[in-house]
Amino acid sequence: MPLELDDIVDPKDLKSLSFEQLEALSSQIRTRIIDVLSKTGGHLASNLGVVELSLALHYVFNSPVDKLIFDVSHQAYVHKMLTGRISRFETIRQYKGLCGFTHPEESPHDHFYAGHAATALSLGLGVAKSREIVGEDFHVLPIIGDASLTCGLTLEALNNIPKDLSKFMIILNDNAMSISKNVGAITSILSRLINNPTANRIYQEIEDVISKIPGCGTTLAKQGHKVRESVKNLVSTAPFFEQYGLSYVGPIDGHDIRKLIDTLEALKDNPRPVLLHVVTVKGQGMSTAIDNPTTYHGAKPFDRTTGKFHPPSSIKPTFPKIFGKHLLEMADRNPNLITITPAMPRGSCLDAFMHKYPKRCLDVGIAEGHSVTFAGGIASNNKLNVVCSIYATFLQRAFDNVYHDVCLQNSPVVFAIDRGGIAGGDGVTHNGVYDISFLNAMPNMVITQPRNGQLLKELLEASFSWKRPTAIRYPNLPTEENDSPLKYRELGKAEVIVHGKELVLIALGHQIETALKVKEHLEKEEIHATVIDPIFVKPLDEELFKQVFQSHSMVVTIEEHSLQGGLGSILNSFILQNGFDDVQTLNFGIPDRFIEHGKHSELLEELELTPEKISKKILSNFLSEVKS
Repeated sequence: MPLELDDIVDPKDLKSLSFEQLEALSSQIRTRIIDVLSKTGGHLASNLGVVELSLALHYVFNSPVDKLIFDVSHQAYVHKMLTGRISRFETIRQYKGLCGFTHPEESPHDHFYAGHAATALSLGLGVAKSREIVGEDFHVLPIIGDASLTCGLTLEALNNIPKDLSKFMIILNDNAMSISKNVGAITSILSRLINNPTANRIYQEIEDVISKIPGCGTTLAKQGHKVRESVKNLVSTAPFFEQYGLSYVGPIDGHDIRKLIDTLEALKDNPRPVLLHVVTVKGQGMSTAIDNPTTYHGAKPFDRTTGKFHPPSSIKPTFPKIFGKHLLEMADRNPNLITITPAMPRGSCLDAFMHKYPKRCLDVGIAEGHSVTFAGGIASNNKLNVVCSIYATFLQRAFDNVYHDVCLQNSPVVFAIDRGGIAGGDGVTHNGVYDISFLNAMPNMVITQPRNGQLLKELLEASFSWKRPTAIRYPNLPTEENDSPLKYRELGKAEVIVHGKELVLIALGHQIETALKVKEHLEKEEIHATVIDPIFVKPLDEELFKQVFQSHSMVVTIEEHSLQGGLGSILNSFILQNGFDDVQTLNFGIPDRFIEHGKHSELLEELELTPEKISKKILSNFLSEVKS
């Protein structure tokens, strides 16, 4: 009876399989990934590339006793399928379904929440140290990508590896890609060995050859390591890792299941830490994904037969697309405009900019802290206009760089903060709902959020004139724009959208649409609310808000940001500090808990941030007072 993928309910079920059965299973896994993700979307190319590697790791090691620790973990779909979650795989990234990243609450086989690059090696070293202190015995396997080596955290962890650390194996999954193509010097170090696959065999044989030289062979052999190291330095990656005390092995074919298993078995009990260099193809098993690994990294739903993406549900452009298009138009007019991205040119819609002006659109790799400090350095001469395009969730990794290298220096870097708000299917590790709270604490910083694409363009145009560090945050959602002339936006000026009385709705960015719908609900109860778009969180339009709070006794704030330190918190503080003792406030936003994955609309419903639920709560809190 042929083995079926659905029969694998535990990694132990792999142990008795033949190589032929494992190869057949790998084919079934790829088919299942393509079938499911064609409907749901998700991280496609990266998971197609690690099928054999995931099978081999679970075949040789004993998860969850042995710790497989995935870096980023967007490539853990196969791991999930092999660890008892195959029956739920169709729910991947769906509301209340499987998370698209490792998630300890899902399974004991997932040891850490993950979603940001370069954490696996540090976590692995911590687990190994804990193992040593407690006196436990198991294997620790950080699984990193080649792009992780561009991250400072990985290099810091490499520097901290004890040379006598046993049962510790780093799996380097090298596919020459992060989301976009890898950049930087470390990429070329790895490619040197890929282009010289016989290097290992050559330098391992050198000492034997030297020792056979008549008369002086033995003496030369004792010094032969110097010759061998010279050859290795010419053609191999090995010295880069060996200087950190690692035993380097590879590269090996990451799609040869027999070779992977044999190598892992041979290395698993090594008394020294080992790095196994595995070469894989991103998108393996789907030609469209192989040819377009960036496009199919985070795939949208697509046609299973043709591989073509289904048309989007909305024909409106998104905030990121408007940003990318307009920034390129600005670059056409301004030769001094420079843009920096930490490995997200496609996600941030900078592809066209990078293609047209490769020397002015700079991808620094997965190095968020460096991208910010680098931007601060470029902007320090006040002769260039610098935009640092970065996701809100990734900006968290550069907190000190923003403070120390931009705000303290008062360098006029403009931060285009993409994915400001709920991250949808990416979930808890990617929600961009904390940036206002930490940026607001920094002197010199400007924080603004546009309600639509037209205002986004206006803020981009005006931002360089303010001569200050500036954060323009926006979500990855459809929005409106038009061809009307752009207005100049004065620093710190809010806008009254609708005039009313008694109650004022202050909504940040795209939540203005929610506020206007709330106003419509309240009209049915004869409550005529004022609606204000603050536009600027910092500096606030103090003059306008003082006038508003003198004439409105009830204030409602609406934002897609944490209530801890967000717009509501900032306005509450302003009300207290300015003595508006009779003003009552009601704040709507993200509560003080982590928000899981799901569709944007589903999460808004759960968080009670829909117009209907906001209106109901306003009426239950304020109705009698408004009508009295």
